Amino acid sequence: MKEKVVIYKVGGAVRDRLLGQAVKDIDWVVVGASADDMLAKGYQPVGTDFPVFLHPKTGEEYALARTERKSGKGYGGFTFFTDPEVTLEQDLIRRDLTINAIAEDQYGQIYDPYGGQRDIEARLLRHVSLAFIEDPLRVLRVARFAARYASLGFVVADETLELMTHLSHSGELGHLTAERVWKEFSRALMEQSPDVFLSVLSQCDALNVLLPELVNLALVISLLKQAAVTHQPLAIRWACIAVPLALKGDIKQIQQINQRFKVPNECMDLALHVGQYLGFCQQGMAQSPESLLQFLQRMDVLRRPERLAQLLRLYEVVIEVMNKPMDERNNVVFLRTLAEQIRKVDPKVFIRQGIVGADLGTQLEKEKLTIIRDEQARFKSMS
Repeated sequence: MKEKVVIYKVGGAVRDRLLGQAVKDIDWVVVGASADDMLAKGYQPVGTDFPVFLHPKTGEEYALARTERKSGKGYGGFTFFTDPEVTLEQDLIRRDLTINAIAEDQYGQIYDPYGGQRDIEARLLRHVSLAFIEDPLRVLRVARFAARYASLGFVVADETLELMTHLSHSGELGHLTAERVWKEFSRALMEQSPDVFLSVLSQCDALNVLLPELVNLALVISLLKQAAVTHQPLAIRWACIAVPLALKGDIKQIQQINQRFKVPNECMDLALHVGQYLGFCQQGMAQSPESLLQFLQRMDVLRRPERLAQLLRLYEVVIEVMNKPMDERNNVVFLRTLAEQIRKVDPKVFIRQGIVGADLGTQLEKEKLTIIRDEQARFKSMS
């Protein structure tokens, strides 16, 4: 490469070091180089939207300094321009937040043309320029950063929230693909304060566009707080959104949300199970043995015990947030115990007795119903 080429560490790696946070991934921007220069040094090109290269030894991403121009709808509607004459300041101004528009050279010298360090000290998430409103994905990104850094005292700047609201009203959010929206949601829900993500989206009216079916936001926020405190996995955090709809018995709305977001099967299944069986779980021991057996069979506790396990973990979150009585807390233990006992029923015991075919199925069902009745009696005597 030519002597004038300068490589800077940028974005999250610089931001998190200044915040005293662990640095995970490092991104680099190369100023003064062309694509041919990168190829000559053995860097491997990746991506099609703009020139990004993988370092031949470390595999880290190096992007040529670039500018951009809005040329279409959505987050992908941009034309990018790279040239050795593009400056570091021109590259940084296209970024979303000032705290992400800080660079550091190989000597540790910080370059902060847009006040990122000032906003770190002030604990503000502030846009770099008015170009912010050209990319609707930034509404979700800013809300996600708010969820990540809420515990450090960060809030969204008022003027940035105004731009996010403008984007929500502009119709641009409707041009985001389901895959991209889910990627931001799934990452945000796993942040330390996932409730803040939804709160910020609500403040800028984005939830009206992205989740119009959502009811009882206050309950969802409380559920997400509890899910985060108890370190629940993504499927349970996603299912928290379905709980108010489940309490209304509105499974159709849950299905619509799952389909629109194109969520992974595990998240989709749990959200649907919440809609179908949350009320059943709340009645637990009061259900008939036949209904309980049918429930366990539908949950496929023999082959997929994790499905019921996750539903009951979600139910525990609901119990804690809604301060449910002891009877409902006992239902969790009762249903877990039933599943464990049903899984212990061994068909081979009856086959060795010469019971086969339809008779085997009848005997197995009889055995399971006996177990359920015995456990119901035992738990009721304990309450």
